[in-house]
Order: sequence, then C-alpha cells, then structure tokens
Amino acid sequence: MKSKLLIILMAFFLIAGYSTVVGAATVKIGALNDMTGATSDVGKDYALGIAEAIHYINDNGGINGKQIKLYQFDYGYRIPEALTKYKLFKRLKVAAVLGWGTGDTEALSPTIARDKMPYVSASYSAHLTNPKKTPYNLFFSTSYSTQARGLITAWFDKKWPKNKDYGKRKPRIAMCYMFASPFSSSSIKAAKDQAKLLGFEIGPDQDVSLFAIDTKSQILTLKAFKVDVVLHTNTVMSVASTLRDAYAMDLGADHIIVNWGYDENLPKLAGKAAEGAIGCAPWAFFGQHVAGMDNVVAYAKKYTPGVPPEKRTIHTVQAWANVLGLVEALKRAEKAGGLTGENILKKGFETMRNHELGLGIAPVTFTSTDHRPMSEAKIYEYKAGKFITLENVDLKKRWPNKWKNEWLGW
Repeated sequence: MKSKLLIILMAFFLIAGYSTVVGAATVKIGALNDMTGATSDVGKDYALGIAEAIHYINDNGGINGKQIKLYQFDYGYRIPEALTKYKLFKRLKVAAVLGWGTGDTEALSPTIARDKMPYVSASYSAHLTNPKKTPYNLFFSTSYSTQARGLITAWFDKKWPKNKDYGKRKPRIAMCYMFASPFSSSSIKAAKDQAKLLGFEIGPDQDVSLFAIDTKSQILTLKAFKVDVVLHTNTVMSVASTLRDAYAMDLGADHIIVNWGYDENLPKLAGKAAEGAIGCAPWAFFGQHVAGMDNVVAYAKKYTPGVPPEKRTIHTVQAWANVLGLVEALKRAEKAGGLTGENILKKGFETMRNHELGLGIAPVTFTSTDHRPMSEAKIYEYKAGKFITLENVDLKKRWPNKWKNEWLGW
C-alpha cells in the first residue's frame, strides 16, 4: 500500500506542479510536504489534500479569476532541504508558501519575516503565533499548546471526577514525546503549566522516538509513577506503539493525544489499546457531515481514485483548511491592492474576524497583535469504533486574563 501510494503521490505532484496553464493570470504558491521522512505517516495524506484543494480552488474561479500554479515538493522532513526549497520558491516568485514541520518552519521564520513571505504551515506551534516575533507565520488550527491545555482540562473535567481516588489525592500526569523533535516538544511547557494550574502531580517525561516500535521501558517508568493520564505529542505510528505497550503491560492510565497522533489510523494500528483514547481534532474527520466536506470527498475521489475513501484521514481535511484559509487571505488582498507579502498579511489574514471556513473548524480570527486563530480545543474520545465529542474547551473564555496576558507565543 505504501509503495502504491508513493507512486500516486509522485504522479500527483507532477500534475499539481505542471498542469495548470501559466500566464499573466496566475498566482504561484509553493508547498513543502513530508512523504518520505519522519512524519510521512501523516504527511502523505496531507500532501494529497493540499493538491486536491488547489484543484478545487482553480475549478471554482481561482484567486478572483486568477488560476493557482502550485509547486509542491517532498523534503523528507529535513531542515536543510526545506531551506533549499524555500530559496527555490523565492526564485519562482511565489506569492505564499504552504509549509509543513515545526523544526523547518521555526528555522525559516526569521527569513520569512525578512522576506515578508506569507507562510501557512502544518506546524501549529504556539511559538509562531506572536506577530511581534513571527509576523508572516500563520495556520488554521488550534495551536499545539492550546490543544495540550484543552486536553488536560477536558480530562480533568470529565474523567478525573470518576476516578476512585478523586478528592483523596492529586491526579498524576506524565508526557511522552520525542525530546529532540521541535514538533513533539513544542507544547510541553504549556502542558506542564496547565497541569500545575489544575493541581496535577507531574511525573517524569518519557523520551519516545517518532520511529518507536518498543516503549516497554517507558511504560515501566510510568507504571512506577502510578500515572493517571499520559499526554502524547508524537505522530500516530509512535503513539499507537506506546498505546499497545501500555495496554499489554496494564498501565491502567488514560491517554490524551494532540492532533497528529489522533486520526482514523490510530485504532487500526493500536487495536483494542485505542479504546477510550482521547484526542484533539480541530477539524472534522474525513467524511463527517459538516459544511464543505462534500467537496473534500469529491475531489479525493476525482483526483486520487487509487486511494479508497476508507484509507483517507482527517489530515486531508486539515490540508484543505490551510488552503482555504490562505486562499481567502489572497482574495481579500488582491481586491485591496495586490498580492505583495505585506498586503496579504495586513489586508488579507489580519482582516479575518470570526471567519467561517467550514470543515468543522472553529471560527478564525487574526489581528495585528495576535495570530492565534482560535481559542477552542475540540476534544474527542474513541469509543466503540467512533470518535465522539467529549468536550469543547474554550481557553479564552475560561481563563481570559491568562489568554490575553500570559499565553501568547508559547
């Protein structure tokens, strides 16, 4: 299946990169994707979603009548390769970039700011949300830090009161993530801050690789700590491995997971160990009945018929969210003076107020002082074969002073 999908992706990238007619009425966009590297387990489906969404935009008028020319590349989750491809995008004079990972996005952020290049990434690191530091980095999702805070809060609200030790002691939490990964570690500071705020006892962090297939030693440490809930911030393959070992070794803890580790493949990979897993999903799952999903499904079928619907995931949907959000900013900017980087930022993104993208996403707002697109963390639980809403935690409403004065940018 993997080799077949790789062939489909390679062919698809050629279509996305070269089939659109280039001329005066063309808007160029670059895209970096991971289909062969450390996060390719979730990156392949996202890459397909990017190209399919661009086809949809072009079939429906493009950017105020101008067709999009997409230049889409696999960079294998390698920061040096991302830097090289970004230089290529500059030579191609793209109007904006659809990026991918946290490490490369954060490494590029000073250059992006200097170049005034709108950069909409699939990294939802809160480090990218303070416009004083990273003005041209944007995304259309709940940030990792907001996700982690929301997950801990939802578990505290809904699960801890049912524990036999509730009222007798503090709840115990620990975090599993790849220490060396900027993506995996980006929300840990916020997670620990939230745990302290709610009165948790925090256990030892566990270093779990994105490539992990055996986490028994980590589970033994968590078992010795007598952990009640474990926060996972890796991608789905290593999260599934950890859940399987926790289940086999009878850890007896709940699991809360940020978006890249929580998708339709988790129960397929983790089996019975996925039952009860709690995760943050800022978008609807693939095929759910929400506004705009019919287009997502139709274009997946039209342009990637070799990948059946049951193999597609929520990562297609989140790719569409970033494309639709970027396109909205481009349309606004084009009408308000043109597609320069500064105009796209000021007359595009920063004019959005409670903007509805559909796809099950909370309304989006950007201002000149705050690039956190939303404050609501949508929390689900996997039960009996379905992802069921557990709680929607709006951090801005719940802790307005902390949201305003403390939590921006971390």
